[in-house]
Amino acid sequence: MTGGRTFPSAEKLSSKEKCMTSNVKRQGAPDFNVDTTKSPWPKRQSSHRESEGIEVDKLQTDATVLIVPGLREHVAEHWQTLLEARLSKVRSVPPLETDKLDCMARVRAIQQQLEQIDGPVILVAHSAGVLMVAHWAAHYSRPIKGALLAAPPDLDATWPANYPSPETLRSNGWDPLPKAPLPFRSLVAASTNDHLASLDAATRLAQGWGAELLNLGNVGHLNPAAGFGDWPMAEELILELDR
Repeated sequence: MTGGRTFPSAEKLSSKEKCMTSNVKRQGAPDFNVDTTKSPWPKRQSSHRESEGIEVDKLQTDATVLIVPGLREHVAEHWQTLLEARLSKVRSVPPLETDKLDCMARVRAIQQQLEQIDGPVILVAHSAGVLMVAHWAAHYSRPIKGALLAAPPDLDATWPANYPSPETLRSNGWDPLPKAPLPFRSLVAASTNDHLASLDAATRLAQGWGAELLNLGNVGHLNPAAGFGDWPMAEELILELDR
């Protein structure tokens, strides 16, 4: 692991920084810091979203971004879904119609999308999508420019009742999880109050994968239930990986 970064609480932010990190979030959800020495959106061009009749800016990247959702797949208000609409070069792993808990079916779905992309790729995974990326890297090989791995769950933790049990995940090929160094630069974005993984567990995963740990603070599971919604920092981190 190349070291870690911790993002300070909202109380330490200037009004400008708070504006840059604003989210559509529930009352009481925290803000977090970003680098304000440069604009996190330097490579945009205007485009028109005809279905809504409003002007939007598309984030320009050299690499194609492949979005890898978790087990809940495409949620309209999720930051991954909103991010997809703002990127100029992007694909997303589509929902599975069958075998939704089959880990290798998920891995093959990632590979099918990658086979349709020419040139560099940045992976943006959330939750179980992070585990899918780890399994994909253990079975396939192709150049990846970088990966943003947000809120990886801990397969050794006790999850709430509305999530698959450890036994179910094990029987569907998720466990054991590959923990060898990933052959591409990776950023693991973790929370101090994620109900699916402690910060210590996320730190161990980052260390095994040779990834940089980003401690985002109290952001829950970084999903709509935790107030994300928009996550502007994802765009800045994508541009960092795209350099």
